[in-house]
Amino acid sequence: MSIAEASQRQDRLGYWKGISTVFALEMRQRVRSRGWYVLLGVWFVVIGLVAAFTAWLAGEATGAGETLFELMIGFVLFFGLLVAPALSANAVNGDRAAGTLAVLQVTLLRPGQLLAGKWLASWVASLGFLLASVPFLIWALALGGVRPGAAVVSLLMLGVELAIVCALGVGVSALANRPLFSIVVTYMLVALLSIGTLIAFALSMPLVKGTVQANFAQYERYQPYTAPDETFNDSYTCTGPLVEMEVNHTERSAWLLAVNPFVVVADAVPYDTRDVAGGPMESISQSVRYVQAGPEFSGPQCINGEVRQDRDLPASFPIWPLGLTVQLGGAALLLALARRRLVTPARRLASGTRIA
Repeated sequence: MSIAEASQRQDRLGYWKGISTVFALEMRQRVRSRGWYVLLGVWFVVIGLVAAFTAWLAGEATGAGETLFELMIGFVLFFGLLVAPALSANAVNGDRAAGTLAVLQVTLLRPGQLLAGKWLASWVASLGFLLASVPFLIWALALGGVRPGAAVVSLLMLGVELAIVCALGVGVSALANRPLFSIVVTYMLVALLSIGTLIAFALSMPLVKGTVQANFAQYERYQPYTAPDETFNDSYTCTGPLVEMEVNHTERSAWLLAVNPFVVVADAVPYDTRDVAGGPMESISQSVRYVQAGPEFSGPQCINGEVRQDRDLPASFPIWPLGLTVQLGGAALLLALARRRLVTPARRLASGTRIA
């Protein structure tokens, strides 16, 4: 067969047709695997116990549905970050070790089609754990208190985070020769995003210390109420000389938290600021807002002798677009390097690499 005929056959295959072919092959292998069903069963039981225990603790309290829903979202994200690397980090080098990768490379499939099909299959497999959680998410929605817009955004961002982790795993699996090594590296990347960002933010505190001129807040005296409709007088005045007080300018290091998957999901949800009670994900979003505001809201009540009566949640720019952009950029870079690694004919191979 001539080069022109091969080129025509490749054009007839179509780019999306190639991706769907690889996707179908990968899904057949995963569906036949008993381990995937065992993980789904264990996951269903565990999240069911967590949902039942949370609902029992919440009882008839106000906001029980919102608390349960956000806890389920955080729980699915947490275990999704643990499961997604295992489903994706051996997608390429696993076939290389089995001697089947070279068979695919000599077909009309392109390197980009191989990566896209394997990534899509890993993502769909990880979404299976989200689907297994749907009954408990519906339970939380039935309890009330969850706005439809917030629920849709939460599920959407959760799926996006699982897709990014799967992309990292597939990219690392194409660059690494050993499946075990690629799985470990992917877990390290996930730990860097989730736990490493918190550690980096904590370690940055000595670097963002500063001082402000502040004095002391003295609450005004009030008479004990004699009528049921009287309220506590919590107004105060700033008294005393101005002295230097040490504060942390967390607004300078808040960007370190942007790439955290929990921050991205929590900060992207449009919460109702009028609600006093909120779930765990809303608490994460509010905490990030205060970190972005810096000592103006987290420091002394009297700075430069000024009285600050309003201690509501500060209005600041959402941080999740920055984090999502960095995550997508890192995943795209890994996939671009992985695509170069799959180009054939290969000029150089590592020692001990199996071809077929």
